[in-house]
Amino acid sequence: MARWSSPKDPALEAALRRNRRWIVNNQIKRLLLRFPSRTAPVRLLQSRFKTLDLLGRAANWLRKYPSCFDLFHGGAGGDGDGGEEACFGFTKRMAVLVDAEEAAVAASEPAMADRLARVLMLARGRRLQVSKLAALRGPLGLPDDYLLRLLPARTDLFRLANPYPHRRNAAELELLRWVPSLAVSSVEAAAASAADSSAPRFTCSLPPSWAKSHAKMEEFNSTPYISPYSERWAAIGTDADAEKRAVAVVHELLSLTLWKKMSVLKLEHFRREFGLPEDTARMLHRHPCLFYVSNRYKIHTVVLREGYEGSELREKDPVVAAKDRLGELMQEGLHEYNQRRRSDNLEKKRRRGEIEIKEEEEEDDEEAARLDSAEKREERRKFYKSIQHLCVSQSIKAITGGCDGAWGLHTYMSTEALGICLQGKIDLLSS
Repeated sequence: MARWSSPKDPALEAALRRNRRWIVNNQIKRLLLRFPSRTAPVRLLQSRFKTLDLLGRAANWLRKYPSCFDLFHGGAGGDGDGGEEACFGFTKRMAVLVDAEEAAVAASEPAMADRLARVLMLARGRRLQVSKLAALRGPLGLPDDYLLRLLPARTDLFRLANPYPHRRNAAELELLRWVPSLAVSSVEAAAASAADSSAPRFTCSLPPSWAKSHAKMEEFNSTPYISPYSERWAAIGTDADAEKRAVAVVHELLSLTLWKKMSVLKLEHFRREFGLPEDTARMLHRHPCLFYVSNRYKIHTVVLREGYEGSELREKDPVVAAKDRLGELMQEGLHEYNQRRRSDNLEKKRRRGEIEIKEEEEEDDEEAARLDSAEKREERRKFYKSIQHLCVSQSIKAITGGCDGAWGLHTYMSTEALGICLQGKIDLLSS
């Protein structure tokens, strides 16, 4: 099925500008965290370089981020073969930020458990395959070991089951009990906190100039809101009600993500589990007041409009804030690397004599400009002097008597003195 993007929204496009470099470095960070020493041989990263869609040498990539990664020769790091080889690890600044991120993740475990429970409550049968949940791990802010972190302390809420032992990757995560306090969507929570206690309804986040979209949203809101946590969702009859519930599910799922966005392809992987239509992508385009679909980096991504104020998140999770600080350090390291490369390239050009020739040419141009300016100043001086003489001569012819002796000295008088004398002559004649 052909897909297309929404009309460009510069602010939301800027919000999606987390480029591939950030993603690759985040994966390298996760690789280092698998080793207790937080160091690993460069050859290990090189062997996985193609899986990161990168070409070239891994060491060159690491050198681009001197504020994040240290390169050194020593032990083999994680594999422990004891040989002297090139290894890499975190810099001190990077290690501090990684520890801060780990602390933020640990402090967010209760919130992560709630988000995971809500996702299972949205699903058919309150269960999802663990292999499929891996696609939601990043958007929901779950760490790699989220099962080990969350399940042991919450055996009354979650359970791992394998209904098909003969199948590979068939393990499922099941929600053991319904949690009424969590079965409240973001739309319902916003309506409950409103001053007028109005009925739950979607809000349009587009500017007022989008009159047709606002009118369509008003028409869409004319029917009652259907909660995505409704347990009777499979019995919904009409197509309009089915789409209303599907829109509510996507809206709630995006509200649960940390960055209020998700790949459309990942979303379509859960059509059966969440009861979404076959043409999920088309459904998203039918509701531009709620969703923005971008094709940045050739990946269709759906963004929850109301989750952003311009290009910034309205509510930033502590884990997101910690990751943003890591991204800033990575960008700082890349800027430092680019500045150093620029200086090295200039030095190479100086050694080859290219810079000196250019500087000599610039000096010649500056000297020519100075001479040209001096000639023009001399011409202007002569021109104004001739004009002054002409004016004085015409004034002498027009005025008779009085200061004739003084007029013979007009070439030595200042303009101000000449004006005073002329004014005196005019006053004398007028009297």
